[in-house]
This record gives sequence, C-alpha cells and structure tokens, in this order.
Amino acid sequence: MAKKRSASSGAWLREHFDDHYVKQAKREGYRSRACYKLLEIQEKDRLLKPGMSVLDLGAAPGGWSQVAAEIVGEKGRVIATDILEMDTLADVEFLQGDFTEDSVFEELLRIIGDQPLDLVISDMAPNMSGMSAVDQPRSMYLVELALDMARRVLRPGGVFLSKAFHGEGYEEFYRDMKGSFESSVTRKPKASRPRSREVYVLGKGFKG
Repeated sequence: MAKKRSASSGAWLREHFDDHYVKQAKREGYRSRACYKLLEIQEKDRLLKPGMSVLDLGAAPGGWSQVAAEIVGEKGRVIATDILEMDTLADVEFLQGDFTEDSVFEELLRIIGDQPLDLVISDMAPNMSGMSAVDQPRSMYLVELALDMARRVLRPGGVFLSKAFHGEGYEEFYRDMKGSFESSVTRKPKASRPRSREVYVLGKGFKG
C-alpha cells in the first residue's frame, strides 16, 4: 500500500510540475494554477468588477485573492480566510482560522462589518484520500458551508462562486443553491483537470 501511494504521489508530482498552468503561474507571478480557473470564469461571467467587496473562503495560498484584489482595485475590498497560513498580499485582509468555530466566525463577521458583500468565492477542497465514500461527503460539507456563509453576508443581487464535486449530494445541493439566486450555472474551466470531478457553481442575483 505504501509503495502504491508513493508511486501515485510521484506521478502526481511529475504531472504537476509538467503542467502548463503551473509553469504559466510561475512566469506571470501568480501564487497557484487555480488563478486561471477564476480568470477564465471571470472572462466569461464578469463576476469581479472594480470597487467590489469580496470574501474568499479557503484562500491559501492566495491565488484567488490575488486575482480578486487586482480586479477590484484600491476602491474595492478583499477579505480572505483559511485554516492554513497565507503570506501577506497587498490589499487583502486575511484571517487565519476555522470559520466553523464560533470565535473565528464572529471575528470574520466583525471584519466584514455592517456592509453586505458583493461576492463570495470559495475554492475550498478537503485533503483527498482517494476514497470517494470519504472524499465526497467532505467536499459537500465544505461547499455547503460556503453557501451558508454567502447567504449570511451577501447583499441582495450579490454573487456566489464555489468549487463543488459531482457525486452523492451534489444534485440536492445545486437545487438548494438555485433557490437563493435569480440565475445559476456551472462552469468547468480549462485549467480544471479533465479527469477531475470538480466543477464551479455560480449563482447570480442573490435573493436575500
């Protein structure tokens, strides 16, 4: 089993470092290949605009926050949170901690303040075990947390974008999400590896 895991890990590392988007991110100064997923969705859906207020859930290492901060500009605001540490990013307010814990959640709400947000984004994913029966419930739990947070902090008309994984619980989640937004779509960016079950759910026009 250990040898199998080692071989699998080695194959993943080779694929990762040969990856076009990994190399492009290094050339262009982005923190992760995930930046290109958000940039592609942005090109199609124009969810980020100058002056917007944005919450980035599961932000580390900071790729999505980096893209968001560049687009919303000095008049905008980007708040990021993650359990993991994240190196400082210009114009990004970062809170480290698990926002499912009351103390972290309250601190996050304090940082957000009284003004509802324009956009909530989440690229959260669990540490994958390779066992669908374990990974799928974990991934659905995270996207459900992201949606719950969006419902708490978005302004009417606001936008929600989150990673999700096809599998058990996905269809029920998507139906539930659609009820909170005027329009809902899914996106599969080119930077998302084809064999991955990940998609991005996008809700526009939060009903409040």
